[in-house]
Amino acid sequence: RDFGHSNKATVMKFDGATWINVGNAGFSSGAAGFTSLAFNQTDQPCIAYGDDGNSGKATVMKFDGSNWIPVGNTGFSAGIAAYTSLSFSPLGQPHVVFQDHATSFNKATAMKFDGTNWVNVGIAGFSPGEVVFTTLAFSPANGQPYVAFQDYDWANYLKATVMKFDGTNWVVVGNAGFSAAEIAYPSLTFSPIGDPYVAYGDQAYSRKATVMKFDGSTWLNVGKPGFSAGLESWENSIAFSPEGVLYIAYKDRGDADSCTVNVMKYDSVLVGQVQLRQPKILIYPNPATSFLTIDVTLFAGNAKEIEIFDVRGLKMLEARSPDPKMIINVGSFPPGIYLIRVKTDTGGYIEKFCKIVCRGF
Repeated sequence: RDFGHSNKATVMKFDGATWINVGNAGFSSGAAGFTSLAFNQTDQPCIAYGDDGNSGKATVMKFDGSNWIPVGNTGFSAGIAAYTSLSFSPLGQPHVVFQDHATSFNKATAMKFDGTNWVNVGIAGFSPGEVVFTTLAFSPANGQPYVAFQDYDWANYLKATVMKFDGTNWVVVGNAGFSAAEIAYPSLTFSPIGDPYVAYGDQAYSRKATVMKFDGSTWLNVGKPGFSAGLESWENSIAFSPEGVLYIAYKDRGDADSCTVNVMKYDSVLVGQVQLRQPKILIYPNPATSFLTIDVTLFAGNAKEIEIFDVRGLKMLEARSPDPKMIINVGSFPPGIYLIRVKTDTGGYIEKFCKIVCRGF
């Protein structure tokens, strides 16, 4: 949101020396609220926001290399969209979750672009009560969308709740309102092994940052709760590095009159597990539509066996070859996430790839 351009949307990138505009500054038709940035499968930057040029409804735009253009209709939500969060599914479909003012009590609604129209994911207003600070991410294990939010349902008032869409319904992940107290500014991501993590400002610790993860049955603290150094942790954002280290960036209220940006890392996320600094399997293209090249040149040994499994564990393909590169036809595979297991005479490794029908949207 660019105050120098009437609060319209502006996107900038760092070119290695300086920050430059991506397309025109102030490219939205009106003021842009609750902006959320993500990249699609072809590495085009996309932005979702509450569009004051369309009565505060949700709009998504992408940069096509020359101009910012709408993805589907502008102002596609039924009512005002607040706290918009944009993410792409493993199949490349853009999804947006937001606080939906068209529903009673401003509940959460998620929508996706099906290539022609923006359609609801499940029912509109799926949350138990009003939501604030919605954040969206996709499970790398099964491609399901997850949403975290501050929950205004009376039974879990102002605490953290995470829900996922199981293909039919939105269901709670673990317990609703699992945080110790009121939260603010939650951020949701997934570890390399598929566990959901949520960071937030934690009222139980004077609004300092806390991170929790879901282990399949319970939400657990990651390290010490309330670990940030400043007075409060605002606008949290968490992500994993390729090596599996969890980072958090946040606006750190250091004293009553100043705020700074701070970045911290938690370096014990994968304790007891091998942290590979470089991939041992090169897979391309990934996502794939028809043919997939599996390159194991970086292995010390020769490839003996390659197996591909879907996320349910069903073996889709088995092949053997002494060559360091294999070309596999995955054209008949249903769209989704798959695991590749390579065995050699010196060891083994597992990697993932995504099968899609077509690129982009």
